[in-house]
Amino acid sequence: MSQTERASFGSKLGMILATAGGAVGLGNVWRFSYMTGDNGGAAFICIYIVSVLLLGLPCMICEFIIGRHAASNTARAYTKLSNGTAWKWVGYLGVLTGFLITGYYGVVSGWCLEYLYASATGAMKGGPEYFADYFKEFSANPWRPVLWLALILGVAHYVIIHGVRNGIERASKILMPLLFVLLLIIVVAACMLPGATDGLLFLFRPDFSKLTSDVFLAALGQSFYSLSIAMGCICTYASYFSRQTNLASSAIQISVIDFLVAILAGMMIFPAAASVGVRPDSGPSLIFITLPNVFEQAFSSVPVVGYMVAVMFFMLLGLAALTSLISLHEVSTAFFQEEMHITRNRAAWIVTLSCGVIGAFCSLSLGKLDVLSIGDKSLFDLFDFVTGQIFLPIGGFLTCLFLGWYVPKKLVKDEYTNWGTQRGSLFGVFYFLIRFVCPTAILAVFLHQLGII
Repeated sequence: MSQTERASFGSKLGMILATAGGAVGLGNVWRFSYMTGDNGGAAFICIYIVSVLLLGLPCMICEFIIGRHAASNTARAYTKLSNGTAWKWVGYLGVLTGFLITGYYGVVSGWCLEYLYASATGAMKGGPEYFADYFKEFSANPWRPVLWLALILGVAHYVIIHGVRNGIERASKILMPLLFVLLLIIVVAACMLPGATDGLLFLFRPDFSKLTSDVFLAALGQSFYSLSIAMGCICTYASYFSRQTNLASSAIQISVIDFLVAILAGMMIFPAAASVGVRPDSGPSLIFITLPNVFEQAFSSVPVVGYMVAVMFFMLLGLAALTSLISLHEVSTAFFQEEMHITRNRAAWIVTLSCGVIGAFCSLSLGKLDVLSIGDKSLFDLFDFVTGQIFLPIGGFLTCLFLGWYVPKKLVKDEYTNWGTQRGSLFGVFYFLIRFVCPTAILAVFLHQLGII
């Protein structure tokens, strides 16, 4: 399929918002917040910014170049550029990673809808033990999480079947501004709480004495995951870019949006936590156990405000989850549509139903069905571990080697500079990073996650 025949984004704004929506997800609100809390606050953020510049941006541009040049789904894109050699399997790995993540990520996305519903109906009231028991009981329930999974997958399916412009782009132009509005409202409410200054100081006043090698590696890993590198999302969306798109400036704009959402999430969470004396290093339980209790306590003097903040917060989480779920769904939909030569509608149904089944089994593995566990890991935890700690770093590592050492330098430079129409003054820096710095950093993160270093 040629570039003229292939679907494309209708505007630069739509392209930026759609691609940023694919990158912005629960990783920005949930993972970034608890990683910042666990790793010393502002000092971690400083290292994170450097990591985005040295690792995240170059890796994103790599996927932009591969996706736009091939104008194909991720698997076919790598196949085209590799001339069918073994490098093509890097593309298939990206599609497989995105497909598997869609299943279990849909489960977590469904949890956001459950909490939105519970908050809206006034069910989220009680002490710390209540919220811990609520999450434990709900996540182990055999049917409620599956119901929410089916609902949010259905919404993503509806967007996908309407195509790139009328589905993904149009939805992004609605969802992303709404996400920012909700963020800003909750940030203002949180920063007006008594004692909120302590939370802001934790977020913005660096204490470099807390820096360790673990913090550096955690920041590198977060920069990689928060931009949705190696999931196929960036490469697939880039295949819909026009030939006039400035890849470097687009990557910078998307990274700024991604970082801004993460920082605003921190300004929303840490001041509220500080106001009620909750430690910022609550870990992964921060969103579904700690924060509901924080909101209830922080706004206890004005319950209606607490109610509204809680509803808006979980609506925000749901929107962030949905934008990422749409991009993940599109990775597999584009693959099945082009490789099986079927309609977008049929391809989308294959993805929705398959990932629904995967998600259902992942959800059930958190309950009483121990048969769905392997060793000491539930199926849900196993999918999370395999995709997040093995497939993603391997995919990113191999992508850097592929573009930096296999693909002809002239092709890379032509795409980077839009065939000489852009200055490309930093191309030399970019090329050095993807050949040497990025592979080394990704390998270090990979080995650290496995406990080797």
